Amino acid sequence: MKIGIIGLPGSGKTTIFSSLTHVNAQRNAYATGKAQPSRAMIRVMDDRITHLSELYQPKKTIYAAVEFIDFNGIDQQPDGAWSMSGDAFAIMKNADALALVLRNFEDPLTGAPDPMADMRQMEQEFILSDLVICEARLDRIHAGYQRGKKTDALQKEEKVLKKVIEHLNTEKPVRELELTGEERKCIRGFQLITDKPIMVIVNSDEERFGGNPDLPAHVEQRYRAIEFAGKFEMELSQLTDEEDVALFMADMGIEASARDRLTRMAYETLEYISFFTVGADEVRAWQLGKGETALGAAAAIHSDLARGFIRAECFTYADTIQFGSEKTIRENGRFRLEGKNYVVQDGDILSIR
Repeated sequence: MKIGIIGLPGSGKTTIFSSLTHVNAQRNAYATGKAQPSRAMIRVMDDRITHLSELYQPKKTIYAAVEFIDFNGIDQQPDGAWSMSGDAFAIMKNADALALVLRNFEDPLTGAPDPMADMRQMEQEFILSDLVICEARLDRIHAGYQRGKKTDALQKEEKVLKKVIEHLNTEKPVRELELTGEERKCIRGFQLITDKPIMVIVNSDEERFGGNPDLPAHVEQRYRAIEFAGKFEMELSQLTDEEDVALFMADMGIEASARDRLTRMAYETLEYISFFTVGADEVRAWQLGKGETALGAAAAIHSDLARGFIRAECFTYADTIQFGSEKTIRENGRFRLEGKNYVVQDGDILSIR
């Protein structure tokens, strides 16, 4: 899972990145104007994996992971407007979802915050980027027609592109456009920004944090939203004494760390679940889209398993809590054999045969 952190300059997105990853990313790392991202992989803490590891005592325990990407590429034009570089959009295309950071603190250069205006600005940039991509592709298709290349596939693609362009011109994202499976297949390769899931981080200072519950509520009319006290959480992430961390979090009314809250929201936004593989060699968590089948789970583990799929041996994490061992699970009839069309559930423990 790759999450791209994006925001206007001064929004504090690099502070957010540092609080999530415990990496001290340099705020001036983009002095060249090039979009050179900072990347960090973080473990998705899951008590179920911890318990399974205690039960099986494997040689390796592997938690699911999320890659966070912090990149720049937004510049202010002479007229005061913001624009995004092509390099920035190219990087964003590789992200599974975007975390949009909105400034909710006073800035000595830009003054009082206006998170909703910043959100609208970013939405316009995303729509403009997708329009440029779609119109350029449409022009290439028409140029091909003039050279005698007019296939059924190109005509289908042309029709879908016109539909998408018409929708974008109403200032609506592609994710809100009703498209058939075939139509989506036509545009999948473009990795359009407005077709990606977006979640919003309202980055507040300590004085504003939690003081305006209407702000996240307004954002949530369009996206999943969460509020961070970014600078405070970054400083918190550098502490090593767990008791101090717990006390400071309690003082701010924060129930879980920034990384735990955001990874949880990422799973919800992308509609991911976790399934597990267990054994003496390895206990491991795997990410899978909600509604995916046992065949998809096999492919997530290794493409060879999907090609040679016979069946999936399956029980659940809840079974291990109730019965304590695979032997007892089998004796109680909770061990199942499932075919390739079985829809995997969160917490399933699978062995692919």
